Amino acid sequence: MSLQQDGVANQANTDGSLVLLDPGTEEKRLLRKLDARILPFTCALYLFAYLDRTNLGNARLQGLPEDALGGDPTGALFDWVNAAFYITYILFQVPWTILSKYHSPRLWIGGSAILWGLCSTLMSTANNFPQLLVARLALGVCEAAFGPSVVLYFSFYYTKTEYGTRVAYWFGFAAVAGAFGGLLAYGIQNAEVLIAHWRLLFLLEGLPTILLGTLCLFILPGRPESTDFLTPAERKLAIERINRGTSSDIGATVNYAHVVAAFLDWRVYVAGIIYFGLNCALGSLSAFLPTIISTMGFGSVALSQLMVVPPYAAAGLALVIFSYLSDKMRTRGLFIVAGCTFGGIGYLILLGVTHNQHVRYFSTFCVAIGTYVSIALVLAWFTHNLGSETKRATGVPLFGAIGQCGSILGSHLYPLTEGPAYRRGFGTSGSLMFLAAICALVLSVSYRWENRRRDDLYGEPELDERVDTSVLADKALSFRYIP
Repeated sequence: MSLQQDGVANQANTDGSLVLLDPGTEEKRLLRKLDARILPFTCALYLFAYLDRTNLGNARLQGLPEDALGGDPTGALFDWVNAAFYITYILFQVPWTILSKYHSPRLWIGGSAILWGLCSTLMSTANNFPQLLVARLALGVCEAAFGPSVVLYFSFYYTKTEYGTRVAYWFGFAAVAGAFGGLLAYGIQNAEVLIAHWRLLFLLEGLPTILLGTLCLFILPGRPESTDFLTPAERKLAIERINRGTSSDIGATVNYAHVVAAFLDWRVYVAGIIYFGLNCALGSLSAFLPTIISTMGFGSVALSQLMVVPPYAAAGLALVIFSYLSDKMRTRGLFIVAGCTFGGIGYLILLGVTHNQHVRYFSTFCVAIGTYVSIALVLAWFTHNLGSETKRATGVPLFGAIGQCGSILGSHLYPLTEGPAYRRGFGTSGSLMFLAAICALVLSVSYRWENRRRDDLYGEPELDERVDTSVLADKALSFRYIP
């Protein structure tokens, strides 16, 4: 087999012979190849996943309560429809993510996308509260198989110095979804169609998901040791890369001792507190930001939909910048502390400034930036720090499930009867953001202390050396945490 067929980078000498390029060049080529195949599809899917779970905020302004909820004068029925998604999403995250290790990632991710796309599309046919409720519950079941599994999937191919930026690209599409959803809702609001605007919104956001999910069944790479997307040489390099500073599983296996270890790890529950506060902000932001902005007096409903776009765009840009810096500096905790504090300040402004609407609008930028940056970094932080694949597959959805309870709380913090001040909602969300900042600081200090303790007792390991985490996961003596 030739060097080209082996997938090994080479170049021609002046005498016509071939010489190997340096390993760094090979690795850059592999990384570009992985990015070109993995990121477009996972990011596009997350765009539509987030649109499908959060489009209620825009649908509310397009007549959904009047058409399907009997007017809903108090907003209580809307709150329950919004919260229903998170109930099943919480319950199914951990079992679905553990089960995903027994299946090919492309089949698991693609299949879940097809199913939640169907659920979202069928929401356009709902005529009453029970039908909307059932559709949202089913949407939560299907999307629970997607988000945490993608976070795990990225760890199959990206090292700890690349992972944060890739999660930022992926999670940044939640911010893109907020901006795109506002633009789409603005366009639909001004369109003359034969069906209700909110029904068209659900259709336009659900049907493309089914198509994308079908494409993923055939295009996404499977696990690195078995995918035919890579050449044998590339597979060898990919496996070597993901064993730097840790070790990966080979094949579809689950280490049940590590499942138990994840449930017994106190840091997972502290991460759950952080994630609870962030998701309270995120859940309320996505569902109620159009309504909150509409109370600022910027004009028509359509303009309020459009004014949602800039905060999300700013959040997406900040997310990529700070995640890149976090990867380069090999630290997450202090960036999370800063993000949570910035978001908390935004809520304090909303709480304290009642008449200057431009300042209040600026505060929505603070909340969006702080929330999105912190969530992406928490996901990247724990994906490495849990040590093994199985502990990741359990710990990440476990703290995610705890955190999504915050989304349920956020769904009930902004009843129409408390607008436009929403003092309870802003006060609760802001307090939780500051609590999240304190918890992130505690975790960062604990990781630094544990790294120093292991260095003193067992010596400082070589940077990125392979660490056998198959037995002890992150408790392996040579394993070092990202603080």
